[in-house]
Amino acid sequence: MKELSEHADCVLPIENESLFDIVSKINQMTNSGKLGSTVKQSSLVTSSAGGIKHLQEKPFDAMNNIVANLLLNLTSSARFEGSLNMDLNEISMNLVPFPRLHYLVSSLTPLYTLADVNVPSRRLDQMFSDAFSKEHQLLRADPRHNLYLACALLVRGNVQVSDLRRNIERLKPSLQFVSWNQEGWKTGLCSVPPVGHSHSLLALANNTCIKPTFIELKERFMKLYKKKAHLHHYLHVDGMDQNSFSEALSSLSNLIEDYN
Repeated sequence: MKELSEHADCVLPIENESLFDIVSKINQMTNSGKLGSTVKQSSLVTSSAGGIKHLQEKPFDAMNNIVANLLLNLTSSARFEGSLNMDLNEISMNLVPFPRLHYLVSSLTPLYTLADVNVPSRRLDQMFSDAFSKEHQLLRADPRHNLYLACALLVRGNVQVSDLRRNIERLKPSLQFVSWNQEGWKTGLCSVPPVGHSHSLLALANNTCIKPTFIELKERFMKLYKKKAHLHHYLHVDGMDQNSFSEALSSLSNLIEDYN
Protein backbone atom coordinates (compact mmCIF):
# COMPACT_ATOMS: atom_id res chain seq x y z
CA MET A 1 0.00 0.00 0.00
CA LYS A 2 2.84 2.40 0.79
CA GLU A 3 4.36 1.97 -2.67
CA LEU A 4 0.96 2.21 -4.38
CA SER A 5 0.12 5.41 -2.51
CA GLU A 6 3.46 7.07 -3.15
CA HIS A 7 4.38 5.95 -6.66
CA ALA A 8 1.24 4.97 -8.63
CA ASP A 9 -0.71 7.45 -10.75
CA CYS A 10 -3.98 5.52 -10.52
CA VAL A 11 -5.06 2.31 -8.80
CA LEU A 12 -8.23 0.34 -9.58
CA PRO A 13 -8.84 -2.00 -6.62
CA ILE A 14 -10.95 -5.10 -7.31
CA GLU A 15 -12.30 -7.50 -4.70
CA ASN A 16 -12.66 -11.22 -5.30
CA GLU A 17 -15.80 -11.19 -3.15
CA SER A 18 -17.46 -8.71 -5.47
CA LEU A 19 -16.43 -10.68 -8.56
CA PHE A 20 -17.74 -13.89 -6.99
CA ASP A 21 -21.08 -12.20 -6.22
CA ILE A 22 -21.38 -11.19 -9.87
CA VAL A 23 -20.55 -14.69 -11.10
CA SER A 24 -23.02 -16.17 -8.61
CA LYS A 25 -25.69 -13.84 -9.91
CA ILE A 26 -25.03 -15.08 -13.44
CA ASN A 27 -25.29 -18.66 -12.16
CA GLN A 28 -28.60 -17.99 -10.42
CA MET A 29 -30.09 -16.36 -13.50
CA THR A 30 -28.90 -19.24 -15.65
CA ASN A 31 -30.36 -21.90 -13.34
CA SER A 32 -33.64 -20.03 -13.04
CA GLY A 33 -33.93 -19.86 -16.81
CA LYS A 34 -34.02 -16.06 -16.90
CA LEU A 35 -31.23 -15.99 -19.45
CA GLY A 36 -32.79 -18.82 -21.41
CA SER A 37 -30.86 -19.83 -24.50
CA THR A 38 -28.80 -16.65 -24.48
CA VAL A 39 -26.05 -18.41 -22.52
CA LYS A 40 -24.20 -20.96 -24.61
CA GLN A 41 -23.13 -24.19 -22.96
CA SER A 42 -19.57 -23.73 -24.25
CA SER A 43 -19.31 -20.17 -23.02
CA LEU A 44 -16.33 -19.06 -20.97
CA VAL A 45 -18.75 -17.86 -18.32
CA THR A 46 -19.22 -21.54 -17.52
CA SER A 47 -15.45 -21.99 -17.05
CA SER A 48 -12.93 -23.31 -19.54
CA ALA A 49 -14.16 -26.85 -18.90
CA GLY A 50 -17.53 -25.91 -20.37
CA GLY A 51 -20.92 -26.63 -18.87
CA ILE A 52 -22.90 -24.41 -16.52
CA LYS A 53 -22.62 -26.91 -13.67
CA HIS A 54 -18.92 -26.09 -13.34
CA LEU A 55 -19.58 -22.41 -12.62
CA GLN A 56 -19.89 -22.86 -8.86
CA GLU A 57 -16.95 -25.27 -8.73
CA LYS A 58 -14.52 -23.18 -10.81
CA PRO A 59 -15.66 -19.56 -11.01
CA PHE A 60 -12.16 -18.18 -11.51
CA ASP A 61 -12.30 -18.14 -15.32
CA ALA A 62 -15.46 -16.04 -15.22
CA MET A 63 -14.05 -13.79 -12.48
CA ASN A 64 -10.88 -13.21 -14.49
CA ASN A 65 -12.96 -12.60 -17.57
CA ILE A 66 -14.77 -9.73 -15.84
CA VAL A 67 -11.43 -8.14 -14.98
CA ALA A 68 -10.27 -8.66 -18.58
CA ASN A 69 -13.36 -6.84 -19.81
CA LEU A 70 -12.58 -3.97 -17.47
CA LEU A 71 -9.16 -3.63 -19.11
CA LEU A 72 -10.64 -3.99 -22.60
CA ASN A 73 -13.06 -1.14 -21.96
CA LEU A 74 -10.38 0.94 -20.27
CA THR A 75 -8.06 0.71 -23.28
CA SER A 76 -10.69 0.72 -26.05
CA SER A 77 -9.97 4.33 -26.99
CA ALA A 78 -6.35 3.42 -27.71
CA ARG A 79 -7.41 0.59 -30.01
CA PHE A 80 -10.50 1.87 -31.81
CA GLU A 81 -11.80 5.09 -33.31
CA GLY A 82 -14.32 7.24 -31.51
CA SER A 83 -15.82 10.72 -31.57
CA LEU A 84 -14.58 11.47 -28.05
CA ASN A 85 -11.72 9.10 -27.32
CA MET A 86 -9.98 9.34 -23.95
CA ASP A 87 -6.47 8.10 -23.17
CA LEU A 88 -5.16 6.82 -19.84
CA ASN A 89 -3.35 10.06 -19.06
CA GLU A 90 -6.66 11.94 -19.14
CA ILE A 91 -8.10 9.60 -16.50
CA SER A 92 -5.31 10.45 -14.09
CA MET A 93 -5.46 14.14 -15.00
CA ASN A 94 -9.20 14.52 -14.43
CA LEU A 95 -9.98 12.03 -11.67
CA VAL A 96 -7.11 12.60 -9.24
CA PRO A 97 -7.40 16.04 -7.57
CA PHE A 98 -4.81 15.18 -4.90
CA PRO A 99 -1.74 12.95 -5.37
CA ARG A 100 -2.54 10.29 -2.76
CA LEU A 101 -6.25 10.05 -3.49
CA HIS A 102 -5.87 8.06 -6.69
CA TYR A 103 -7.86 4.90 -5.84
CA LEU A 104 -10.76 4.56 -8.29
CA VAL A 105 -13.90 2.47 -7.87
CA SER A 106 -14.86 0.75 -11.13
CA SER A 107 -18.18 -0.60 -12.39
CA LEU A 108 -19.20 -2.32 -15.61
CA THR A 109 -22.51 -2.58 -17.39
CA PRO A 110 -23.75 -4.85 -18.76
CA LEU A 111 -22.10 -7.24 -16.33
CA TYR A 112 -22.29 -10.15 -18.72
CA THR A 113 -19.92 -9.06 -21.48
CA LEU A 114 -18.07 -12.33 -21.03
CA ALA A 115 -16.53 -14.00 -24.07
CA ASP A 116 -19.33 -15.46 -26.23
CA VAL A 117 -22.19 -14.82 -23.81
CA ASN A 118 -25.02 -12.89 -25.42
CA VAL A 119 -27.68 -11.36 -23.21
CA PRO A 120 -30.46 -8.94 -24.11
CA SER A 121 -29.06 -5.41 -24.31
CA ARG A 122 -29.89 -3.02 -21.50
CA ARG A 123 -31.70 0.15 -22.42
CA LEU A 124 -29.24 3.01 -22.66
CA ASP A 125 -30.67 4.99 -19.74
CA GLN A 126 -30.84 1.87 -17.59
CA MET A 127 -27.20 1.15 -18.39
CA PHE A 128 -26.17 4.52 -16.94
CA SER A 129 -28.27 3.93 -13.82
CA ASP A 130 -26.77 0.46 -13.35
CA ALA A 131 -23.24 1.87 -13.42
CA PHE A 132 -23.92 3.74 -10.16
CA SER A 133 -25.64 0.89 -8.33
CA LYS A 134 -23.66 -1.13 -5.80
CA GLU A 135 -24.54 -4.41 -7.58
CA HIS A 136 -22.36 -3.42 -10.55
CA GLN A 137 -19.26 -2.33 -8.61
CA LEU A 138 -16.12 -4.45 -8.83
CA LEU A 139 -15.53 -3.53 -5.20
CA ARG A 140 -17.94 -4.04 -2.32
CA ALA A 141 -18.94 -0.41 -2.03
CA ASP A 142 -21.90 1.89 -2.58
CA PRO A 143 -20.71 5.08 -4.28
CA ARG A 144 -24.21 6.52 -4.65
CA HIS A 145 -24.43 7.08 -0.89
CA ASN A 146 -20.94 8.52 -0.52
CA LEU A 147 -19.06 11.56 -1.74
CA TYR A 148 -17.68 11.85 -5.28
CA LEU A 149 -14.45 13.71 -5.95
CA ALA A 150 -14.72 13.04 -9.70
CA CYS A 151 -16.19 10.50 -12.12
CA ALA A 152 -15.37 9.23 -15.61
CA LEU A 153 -17.75 7.47 -18.01
CA LEU A 154 -16.21 5.44 -20.84
CA VAL A 155 -18.90 4.40 -23.30
CA ARG A 156 -18.57 2.00 -26.22
CA GLY A 157 -21.03 1.62 -29.07
CA ASN A 158 -23.44 3.78 -31.03
CA VAL A 159 -23.99 6.42 -28.35
CA GLN A 160 -24.21 10.15 -28.98
CA VAL A 161 -22.67 12.95 -26.92
CA SER A 162 -26.22 14.20 -26.32
CA ASP A 163 -27.09 10.83 -24.72
CA LEU A 164 -24.13 11.22 -22.36
CA ARG A 165 -25.08 14.75 -21.36
CA ARG A 166 -28.74 13.87 -20.87
CA ASN A 167 -27.96 10.95 -18.56
CA ILE A 168 -25.40 12.93 -16.56
CA GLU A 169 -27.97 15.67 -15.97
CA ARG A 170 -30.55 13.02 -15.03
CA LEU A 171 -28.23 11.35 -12.50
CA LYS A 172 -26.66 14.48 -11.01
CA PRO A 173 -29.38 15.17 -8.40
CA SER A 174 -28.96 11.70 -6.87
CA LEU A 175 -25.14 11.87 -6.64
CA GLN A 176 -23.15 13.79 -4.05
CA PHE A 177 -20.14 15.64 -5.44
CA VAL A 178 -17.71 17.72 -3.40
CA SER A 179 -18.73 21.37 -3.39
CA TRP A 180 -15.57 22.51 -5.19
CA ASN A 181 -15.93 20.07 -8.10
CA GLN A 182 -19.61 19.87 -8.99
CA GLU A 183 -18.73 19.52 -12.68
CA GLY A 184 -16.14 16.80 -12.05
CA TRP A 185 -17.18 14.58 -14.97
CA LYS A 186 -14.98 13.16 -17.70
CA THR A 187 -16.51 11.33 -20.65
CA GLY A 188 -15.17 9.14 -23.43
CA LEU A 189 -16.89 7.69 -26.49
CA CYS A 190 -15.55 4.76 -28.50
CA SER A 191 -17.60 3.85 -31.56
CA VAL A 192 -16.77 0.10 -31.49
CA PRO A 193 -18.94 -1.87 -29.00
CA PRO A 194 -17.93 -5.14 -27.30
CA VAL A 195 -18.63 -8.31 -29.24
CA GLY A 196 -22.27 -9.35 -28.90
CA HIS A 197 -23.46 -6.01 -27.48
CA SER A 198 -24.76 -2.77 -28.90
CA HIS A 199 -23.12 -0.68 -26.18
CA SER A 200 -21.33 -0.88 -22.84
CA LEU A 201 -20.24 1.45 -20.08
CA LEU A 202 -17.26 1.55 -17.75
CA ALA A 203 -17.57 4.00 -14.87
CA LEU A 204 -14.54 5.06 -12.81
CA ALA A 205 -15.25 6.98 -9.64
CA ASN A 206 -12.96 8.71 -7.18
CA ASN A 207 -15.30 8.24 -4.25
CA THR A 208 -15.02 8.12 -0.47
CA CYS A 209 -16.88 4.78 -0.47
CA ILE A 210 -13.47 3.12 -0.80
CA LYS A 211 -12.53 4.12 2.74
CA PRO A 212 -14.29 1.16 4.45
CA THR A 213 -12.27 -1.19 2.24
CA PHE A 214 -9.06 0.33 3.59
CA ILE A 215 -10.36 0.19 7.16
CA GLU A 216 -11.21 -3.50 6.79
CA LEU A 217 -7.77 -4.15 5.27
CA LYS A 218 -6.12 -2.45 8.23
CA GLU A 219 -8.17 -4.42 10.76
CA ARG A 220 -7.35 -7.74 9.10
CA PHE A 221 -3.68 -6.84 9.00
CA MET A 222 -3.60 -5.80 12.66
CA LYS A 223 -5.08 -9.10 13.83
CA LEU A 224 -2.05 -10.91 12.45
CA TYR A 225 0.53 -8.20 13.09
CA LYS A 226 -0.26 -7.95 16.80
CA LYS A 227 0.61 -11.63 17.13
CA LYS A 228 3.59 -11.32 14.76
CA ALA A 229 1.95 -14.14 12.79
CA HIS A 230 3.70 -15.07 9.51
CA LEU A 231 6.14 -12.19 10.02
CA HIS A 232 9.19 -14.45 9.84
CA HIS A 233 8.41 -15.38 6.23
CA TYR A 234 8.95 -11.79 5.12
CA LEU A 235 11.86 -10.90 7.39
CA HIS A 236 14.00 -13.48 5.58
CA VAL A 237 13.66 -11.50 2.34
CA ASP A 238 16.49 -9.14 1.49
CA GLY A 239 15.51 -5.51 2.02
CA MET A 240 12.59 -6.34 4.35
CA ASP A 241 12.63 -5.55 8.04
CA GLN A 242 10.00 -4.89 10.67
CA ASN A 243 10.11 -1.16 10.00
CA SER A 244 8.67 -1.86 6.54
CA PHE A 245 5.46 -3.11 8.14
CA SER A 246 5.25 -0.12 10.48
CA GLU A 247 5.70 2.26 7.55
CA ALA A 248 3.06 0.45 5.51
CA LEU A 249 0.61 0.61 8.41
CA SER A 250 1.30 4.32 8.90
CA SER A 251 0.80 4.98 5.18
CA LEU A 252 -2.54 3.13 5.20
CA SER A 253 -3.72 5.02 8.29
CA ASN A 254 -2.81 8.33 6.66
CA LEU A 255 -4.69 7.31 3.51
CA ILE A 256 -7.82 6.58 5.54
CA GLU A 257 -7.54 10.01 7.14
CA ASP A 258 -7.06 11.63 3.73
CA TYR A 259 -10.37 10.13 2.55
CA ASN A 260 -12.11 11.73 5.52
